[in-house]
Amino acid sequence: MRAEKQYISNEYLARLNTSPFFIVVDFRGLKVGPITELRKRLIKAGAELHVVKNSLFRLAVKAAGVADLGASLSGQLAVVTGQRDVSSAAKIVKTFSAEFDKPKLKFGYLKNQRLESADILALADLPSIEVLRAKILGVIMAPASKLAALINTPATQVVRVLMARMEKGDQTISNPVPEMKPTT
Repeated sequence: MRAEKQYISNEYLARLNTSPFFIVVDFRGLKVGPITELRKRLIKAGAELHVVKNSLFRLAVKAAGVADLGASLSGQLAVVTGQRDVSSAAKIVKTFSAEFDKPKLKFGYLKNQRLESADILALADLPSIEVLRAKILGVIMAPASKLAALINTPATQVVRVLMARMEKGDQTISNPVPEMKPTT
C-alpha cells in the first residue's frame, strides 16, 4: 500500500478509536453547500462528517476490531463520528435528511454493535443526554421536595387558620400572646 493510502487509513482508524460510535451515510446527490451545512450542525453537537474511500475505510474498520463490513461499503459514503452521545448526532442526520431528502442512513456501530438504519432513527428520537440527566435529577429530588413540603405543611396550616380568624375580626387572635404580669 502506498504511503498516502496508509496515512489516510490510519487517520480513519484514529477517528474510529476515539469515537464510541460511527454512522455511515450515503451522500450521493448532495452538493457542497448542503454537506457544509450538515458538517456545521454536527460540529455543534460534538460530531464530525468525513467522506471516506470505501476500500481504505474497510481496512480501518477491520483494524479497529469491528466486524467485516464486506458489501455494506458501496457507493459514495461519509462517516459521522463524535465524542458525545450518538443520539444527538443521529437526530441531526435524521432532521437534515428530512429537510434535503439526503443523505440516506445506511448503518452504524455503537461500541462494536451494529445498528441498522431503523435503530439509528430510534436513537434519534431519544431525548438528549442533558434532558435525560435533568429528568433523573428531578426523580431523585422529588422525595426531598415532598418531605420539605410535608414538614412545612402544619405550620402553614396554622398560619392560614390564624389569618382567617383575624380577618373575621376575632379579638382573641389579634393579641394571641397574653400579657405576662411580673411576679414579685
